[in-house]
Amino acid sequence: MVKLAVTVNNRRRKDDPQDDPAQEFLDAVRDVEPLPDPGRVVHAPKPPTPLPLQRRKDDLEVLRDSLSDRVEPDLELESGDELMFLRPGLSRQVLRRLRSGYWATQDELDLHGSRSDEARALLTDFLALAVKRGHRCVIVVHGKGLSSKNREPVLKRKVASWLVQRGEVLAFSQARPADGGSGAVVVLLKGLAARRTATTDEDTEEE
Repeated sequence: MVKLAVTVNNRRRKDDPQDDPAQEFLDAVRDVEPLPDPGRVVHAPKPPTPLPLQRRKDDLEVLRDSLSDRVEPDLELESGDELMFLRPGLSRQVLRRLRSGYWATQDELDLHGSRSDEARALLTDFLALAVKRGHRCVIVVHGKGLSSKNREPVLKRKVASWLVQRGEVLAFSQARPADGGSGAVVVLLKGLAARRTATTDEDTEEE
């Protein structure tokens, strides 16, 4: 009889509504008054500005199309001739430093086996990315043309012409033997401060 009474008593405790956690919470907050409405309007956060990826693609397409295959008169090269260029107004010391490896190369593009149109697109994208990353000195491998028709460095001449047409290119010269020799060119790009000044000047002219 004693055991039966204990079991019934325990069953009653489990069924007691006062042991319900939800009811206990309601009882606890019964006398709580809500805070007055401050009248503030909470605006939804503004969505992030979309990246102009399509505009960048369009700009690259225009830039690729604007690079001519015409070789400048002073860039006419015979097979084996050393390739070099210095933007007018710059000291010859810039070219000497570039040839001696004064600036560490920060990236490299290999155009081996690329067709002309493909090489032009690759070079455009490569230089655009180098500028974005703030690189000053890069290497472009164009090959020596040994496997081309008549064993002429056709791509070498075109790369030189394309580089001259890019405003951010200050100078370029044949790479050192360890970096590719006559099959590559070392390119010096404008510093970040110079590019910002040029961009500001262009914006002012447009206004």
